[in-house]
Amino acid sequence: MVFTILLNYLSGRLLGKPEQKPGRRKTVLVLALVLNLSLLGFFKYAGFLARTLNALLPAALRLPVPEIPLPIGISFYIFQSMSYTIDVYRGQVPPQRNLLTFGTYVSLFPQLIAGPIVRYRDVAQQLESRRENLPQAAAGVQLFILGLAKKILLANRMGELWETLKGSGGTLAAWVCMFAYTLQIYFDFSGYSDMAIGLGRMFGFEFLPNFDYPYISRSVTEFWRRWHISLGTWFREYVYIPLGGNRRGKARWLLNLFIVWGLTGLWHGASWNFVLWGLFYALLLSAEKLFLLKGLERLPGAVRCLLVFVTVSLGWVLFSFPDMGELSAFLLRLVSAEGETAVSLNRILAYLPLMGVSLLAATPLPKTLYHRLDGKRVQAPLLLLWLSLLMLLCVAALASQSYNPFIYFRF
Repeated sequence: MVFTILLNYLSGRLLGKPEQKPGRRKTVLVLALVLNLSLLGFFKYAGFLARTLNALLPAALRLPVPEIPLPIGISFYIFQSMSYTIDVYRGQVPPQRNLLTFGTYVSLFPQLIAGPIVRYRDVAQQLESRRENLPQAAAGVQLFILGLAKKILLANRMGELWETLKGSGGTLAAWVCMFAYTLQIYFDFSGYSDMAIGLGRMFGFEFLPNFDYPYISRSVTEFWRRWHISLGTWFREYVYIPLGGNRRGKARWLLNLFIVWGLTGLWHGASWNFVLWGLFYALLLSAEKLFLLKGLERLPGAVRCLLVFVTVSLGWVLFSFPDMGELSAFLLRLVSAEGETAVSLNRILAYLPLMGVSLLAATPLPKTLYHRLDGKRVQAPLLLLWLSLLMLLCVAALASQSYNPFIYFRF
């Protein structure tokens, strides 16, 4: 991280010199990007590359597979640093001359290990002149508690159901298990994002939202406007548009789409299932834009939401299984019409109420009901009571649970 800070700080200073010739500026940019990506590639993909080559080489020529510890948050802070360097090159932001301020941006505590990906242009002024205040800090505490509740009370419990049923049970268990993982990954990552944004507010920073109720989307295109917004924005601005976007004909547009989604899949992890997951969305988005969206628009909104939810859930199955054998076995369970055991049925029934609560919590309904109290005297006491109750439940759950994974740990 220190090397990344120094590299991009110096690159920004060099790119910000008005006397630099265009060719020299481009050389500085390319060198900075190559070094950033090499750093990410070494720590994140060296083992993956060695395993892939070994699968193609004869036994005598196989390479040793390095086991390199992954620095926490490396994908987030390298993408942030690269966005700064590119924006300085484009003239969209002035170079930061204070090394400590730039280092603060890269290593910013609230979102360092779990995102969202914060662009320098969005916080440049706040780094220089923010003023902490009590209302902002209170709003930050509120959002932090809601994010913590998403993670501890919903994501972890859905994760327990996923772990219990993913290797056993019949077809019904497989579908319930798939939907449990769909809810787990949403509450896990959006919960961490809410906590990060809430912590930022406590320090006087305002980060852009990272999720916008993605499971109410009526198309896959809309889903990706609502899911992990900071990553989608990054790939659109720094990969898709520079490649030409949709401005160079249909064939080039489709190629750009597959490149971006192949890279998006790889960003999520060094495994072929992530590449497969990215290409799955490249195919879906291509189909939607070419012909599928017109047919979807004729369907009722609720039916479209359900279709997108099921499609996205199938995508999360690809995301969740690095082992292709386990992935194939699970997909077969979804269509095999296997019967259920008493154990799996009891497990499903035990978690059904919580799954219903989780589905409701993934929609704007709770927020809508809360805003109906705007201006009423009862609103503040109810909010205080609700947040206090959630915090107590979270503390109790943390004290009693040993299952506390973070799905995005590999980033």
